[in-house]
Amino acid sequence: MVAMTKRVKVFEIVFSDPSKSFYCSGDKVSGKILVEVLEVTRVTAVKVLGVGCAKVEYAKGKQRCREEIDYLKYEDLVHLDDHPADTDGSVILRPGNKYEYTFGFELPQQGQLVSSYKGKFGFVQYFVKAVMESPALPVLECRKHFEVEEPLDVNTPDLLSPTGGMKEKKVTCMFIPDGQVSLNAKIDRRGFCEGEEICIDAKFENTCSRIVVPKAAIIAKHTYQANGRTKLFRQKLSSVRGNHIISGMCDAWQGKSIRVPKIKPSILGCNIIRVEYALMIYMHIPGSDKLVLELPLVIGTVPYNGFGSRTNSMSSQDGSVSNASNSWVSLRMPSSAPPSYCDITRDCSLDQPLTPLLDDYDGGDSPIFMNAPQFQFPPLPEYSEVEEEYNGNARMLPVC
Repeated sequence: MVAMTKRVKVFEIVFSDPSKSFYCSGDKVSGKILVEVLEVTRVTAVKVLGVGCAKVEYAKGKQRCREEIDYLKYEDLVHLDDHPADTDGSVILRPGNKYEYTFGFELPQQGQLVSSYKGKFGFVQYFVKAVMESPALPVLECRKHFEVEEPLDVNTPDLLSPTGGMKEKKVTCMFIPDGQVSLNAKIDRRGFCEGEEICIDAKFENTCSRIVVPKAAIIAKHTYQANGRTKLFRQKLSSVRGNHIISGMCDAWQGKSIRVPKIKPSILGCNIIRVEYALMIYMHIPGSDKLVLELPLVIGTVPYNGFGSRTNSMSSQDGSVSNASNSWVSLRMPSSAPPSYCDITRDCSLDQPLTPLLDDYDGGDSPIFMNAPQFQFPPLPEYSEVEEEYNGNARMLPVC
């Protein structure tokens, strides 16, 4: 931005490649400073500055917390090519002409910059600033921002290794034990990029009297530090959910996927701003706190190439599938023969009233009404009329 005067018509910065969306460490930032005047103007100096900084600012009660770190500092004096200058370096600009001051500088090497960022309580920004000095005018300034994205490769051994965990929680009702819920989950790697799918293998068990709902979400954790204080901001980005699990039952996820949305890469190298991501797998329990398991994620810029070693993850996945299949054995119907009509009694009365459960506050579920029967008999046996020869006379077989 620039505060124009009656003498200056145009004073702006144009990059050499306006279509370039971001720069990386070691790239060259170049462009032109365009100047047009309405009156004859003497310009003593035009300076160009490259600035990059991280800044945190927020209020903590009556105290104002503020911290700032510089990542880029560049300054140079630029001149007009093929334009006569006085002995003191000043030039005369005349109306009707277009003047171009060219500039260029290289960004620091990898490891000395952090990616551009804009958050709730801080930012990391980079820009080029031009300053024009004239004895007849106040100092004029204009700025042009540019994005920096540091490369972050997710194909390192650390980010390709699987991660997982287990959590359980005892549930009470009015201080009376009411069973417990547990979850065991894993993912095959920690590093992902925008648009990739995260495949989740998990097992959920519910032995309490309530109906629980398994869910998963990608969350962002923004950490700001200033004046020795830390401020944390959490944000849910995307989520998936599973089926309801009634009392005494379990459920398994085998490769349930959740897509990484369009987000900025992780920021791990800044001392005052840190952006981390996690996969939160949890069980919603009506009337109680959630059972939560968080698996750390790193969002990078270099996508997964598919050549990482995943032997451990595949073997553990086979084990989890086997355990999951064994857990369903107890749910199969008994293999005994169906009873006859004479042994079946029909009782349509309910042993207990229907009880509404609490709404899922973060999922918008509607109330669920359940009555858990002891056992559902198999379908009644089919019958048919059969004729057979008996002393040359046909007779009808009786049916019980």
